[in-house]
Amino acid sequence: MTRILSLFKFSNSIFALLLMLNAAQAASTHYPLVLENCGVEVTFPKAPQRAIGLGQNSAEILLLLGLQDRMVGTAFWPSHVMPQLAAANAKVKLLTVEFPTFESMLAEDPDLVAAALPSLLGPNSKVAKREDFEKVGVPTYLSPSTCLDTKATKDTYGSRDRLWTSALLYQEIDELSRIFDVQDRGQALIADFKAREAALRAMVQNNGTSGKPLSYLFWFSSPSPSADAYVGGKNGASGYIANLLGGTNAIASEAEWPTVGWESIIAANPGVIVAASLDRNRWELDKSDAKVRFLTTDPALSELPAVKSKAIVVMDGQAMNPGVRTIYGAEQVAAQLKALGLLR
Repeated sequence: MTRILSLFKFSNSIFALLLMLNAAQAASTHYPLVLENCGVEVTFPKAPQRAIGLGQNSAEILLLLGLQDRMVGTAFWPSHVMPQLAAANAKVKLLTVEFPTFESMLAEDPDLVAAALPSLLGPNSKVAKREDFEKVGVPTYLSPSTCLDTKATKDTYGSRDRLWTSALLYQEIDELSRIFDVQDRGQALIADFKAREAALRAMVQNNGTSGKPLSYLFWFSSPSPSADAYVGGKNGASGYIANLLGGTNAIASEAEWPTVGWESIIAANPGVIVAASLDRNRWELDKSDAKVRFLTTDPALSELPAVKSKAIVVMDGQAMNPGVRTIYGAEQVAAQLKALGLLR
């Protein structure tokens, strides 16, 4: 786990250099700032001073932008904060690691709520809806990566008819940096991610020892060994990681988080199984070692070629959600595949 966590770290000196290079290019925000966000026109009268990061991705982007002194709370943390953000995060009040109540957020007198998922701020959210905050004069911002159609699927997270790309992440970073008038920091962060993305694509140009693209199964979790698996859908962050590493997602569903039976997974015959590591411990199979143990001891699954050849890698589960951790997750997978000889 130490080696995995170390992959999250990036050089402060490189970040500082990027910051200086981009500072001259970033124009100051003129308020009121009006943005179209997930089909809603939102007006930001001034730079927020009392923001809430609702959901891990939103909170971590704000922290990466150095905005901890302008945050009054965070909520919904399936995993621990990224190590390089721990000190900054310690300065921000934790409302709850689970779903917060609308009242608990209003008690912090926020002037912005930035949310990572529609389940936290969407039309069917049990936490709050955008109009709830609008009625009390609090602007909201929902991650562009999760503005999905929920009509075609019963899944709360919706479905995606085209592959998610990092352009949506960069849009989110750019827009949040403009909302807070810290565009120089936003452009530096985007430049860092673009460099990481380019390095990964360059590394896998000669992908695989056989020259055939690898197919990936991204297993997030399961309530029990007998239950269906929650896996990353074809066009979500998992599909992006597979594409970035020169391969494909073994799951064909356009649902963001389809549940798939093990017989179907056996039929899909993935070349690599990516087991999510989660800190929440809601289910036993949230743990990556429990996933590996199940795969290697189940009579049917242990016969999968990927399992027999030990082509099982571990990745931070939050990287399977489209957002700031996704490129870090791709780096984790690439490093392990190289060690296995599956990537050159």
